[in-house]
Amino acid sequence: MTLTGKILARIKKKAHGWIFTPADFLDLGTPHAVGMGLLRLERLGTIRRLARGLYEIPRHHPHIGLLSPSPDAIAHALAGRDRLQIQPSGAYAANLLGLSEQVPAQITYLTDASPRKVTIGNQTIFLLKASTRRMAAAGRTSGLVFEALRYLGKAHATMDRVASLRKLLSEKDRQQLLKDLTLAPVWMHPIIRSIADIQTS
Repeated sequence: MTLTGKILARIKKKAHGWIFTPADFLDLGTPHAVGMGLLRLERLGTIRRLARGLYEIPRHHPHIGLLSPSPDAIAHALAGRDRLQIQPSGAYAANLLGLSEQVPAQITYLTDASPRKVTIGNQTIFLLKASTRRMAAAGRTSGLVFEALRYLGKAHATMDRVASLRKLLSEKDRQQLLKDLTLAPVWMHPIIRSIADIQTS
């Protein structure tokens, strides 16, 4: 089987919408050979090039046509390629948890690496460098909750939103919130205990 055939065989095992980089195939050949194989598949329309070194298996809707890639899938592909830690932040974190129905125009992630901006189609993803402490819960539900609460602020962390999070999160996630409590600002502590269903004195 040719290298292009091996790449295609691996791609076919993935779902439509999978976003990947050449690094996902470097066990099959040299960087140049993998790049040429991806170029052939791009020209055939099997894959779509989103940005330099970033590809996806296109998703098509019967009425809408070609669908835009998921911001989360893009961010995780970048994190895997560049060995970054990432954490959804701001309005996007609140939206992911159902605390805000507004889909933010600006998708923001925190990272432990240099800040950058990635534009794909009409989507722009910002990676903002954050402190080690703020990234300590990155990749866990705790980190997502902390960032959503930071965006909302104390005044807007209402009992309805607390109840919504308590219902949404699994018992394991709520227990992890308590374990990560010291990583959150002090003003969040009573709110987090309430989400975890721990009574405060």
